[in-house]
Amino acid sequence: MVDVRRAIPCSAAPSRIDYTVRKGEVSLAVYRKNTGPLGPGQSARPILFLVHGSSNSALSSFALTVPGAGEYSTMNVFASLGFDVWTMDHENYGRSSRTSGNSDIASGVTDLIAATELVIRETGRPRMHFMGEASGALRAAAFAMARPERVDRLVLNAFTYTGRNSPTLAKRAEQLDYFRTHNRRLRDRAMIRSIFTRDHPGTSDPAVAEALADAELVFGEEVPTGTYLDMTAHLRPSIR
Repeated sequence: MVDVRRAIPCSAAPSRIDYTVRKGEVSLAVYRKNTGPLGPGQSARPILFLVHGSSNSALSSFALTVPGAGEYSTMNVFASLGFDVWTMDHENYGRSSRTSGNSDIASGVTDLIAATELVIRETGRPRMHFMGEASGALRAAAFAMARPERVDRLVLNAFTYTGRNSPTLAKRAEQLDYFRTHNRRLRDRAMIRSIFTRDHPGTSDPAVAEALADAELVFGEEVPTGTYLDMTAHLRPSIR
């Protein structure tokens, strides 16, 4: 096991390397950030893999730039702390292939299997730390069950778990028939803004929402319904 406390902070600016990995006929975009080659005698960096959620792709989730603001890139922060940081666009998100599928949690697990095989080849390290956000936490947890030998520490952020007493999931469940019959849903600028205002209005900087929308909408105004279907159908007994 790699002790994350042994990660060595570095003053060098993180740089990004982009990869493409195949999942059958599907092309998946994978991204890596660290502070460059290790110096003599330096130990291998601990690996952190970040898993995005339902509505946004990898770089807007974990490497966002907000003009005129501070550091909003999770990848930059952890790379500067001495980690080798990876993330990916799941099928039908960001720069990855567009298919007829709905990119549900099971599909996300197969994405992670393909991406982690790349990480292992590139680093020679068989295990890595994971942080999943929202439905990304569901993907990461399901992956940990499918490939436990590849997982060191696992962090589940905004983890849905049962969905019990969740007003957001209860509202989404009203569209369950739509999710069952449509593989895409609208994700426009108004929807992205609502992520920052629906629960605690006034607690987020509006500039962040606009920067996120600018980064995401280059990929279109629709995203898959699969994770919403999983959360509202498979967890539904707990949110009725």
